[in-house]
Amino acid sequence: MAYLKLEAGKGETFVSSTQISRAINVSASQIAKDLSIVNVTGKTRVGYDVNKLVNVLERFLGFKDAHKSFLFGVGSLGGALLQDRGLSQYGMEIVAGFDVNPKIIGTQIKGLPVYHIDEFAKIQAEKGVSIGILTVPVDQAQTAAEQMVEGSIRAIWNFTPVRIRVPENIVVQNTSIYSHLAVMFNRLGNI
Repeated sequence: MAYLKLEAGKGETFVSSTQISRAINVSASQIAKDLSIVNVTGKTRVGYDVNKLVNVLERFLGFKDAHKSFLFGVGSLGGALLQDRGLSQYGMEIVAGFDVNPKIIGTQIKGLPVYHIDEFAKIQAEKGVSIGILTVPVDQAQTAAEQMVEGSIRAIWNFTPVRIRVPENIVVQNTSIYSHLAVMFNRLGNI
């Protein structure tokens, strides 16, 4: 997606599967196959209409819809995510943060309020947010996840290395920075 947006920003009107292949290191045939799933077809010797492709993929991936979220754990990583305005380009709008640190409770980060976790139920009743971003310390991950579920959060983006246990009807997306770091170290050692 980022490559296509860059090409559109440069004024490119068409892009071939070969160009995409070189940019993202995926075979051109796999790209064509994947794009056929979303009913996008290119023109022979011309390629795909870049703007149409961006629109179709953004709609398919859910980036066109605004998804409001709360962030739980406003430490280093959580604070960085609160400041990241790039998430909104992909449909993720963080509306508030929750923490237990008295030094940050009642403050704002880039205009977003930080509340004590005990205020979650009250704020959730007002906002009706469906996504929680989990960046709390490891020993608090399960407890925070349970609070989210009790407060009607339906999806959790989990940045902790803990595999939280939640009911089956809750969507969990684990994003382990440490696992990706281990993969990189392993690959670095093999070259």
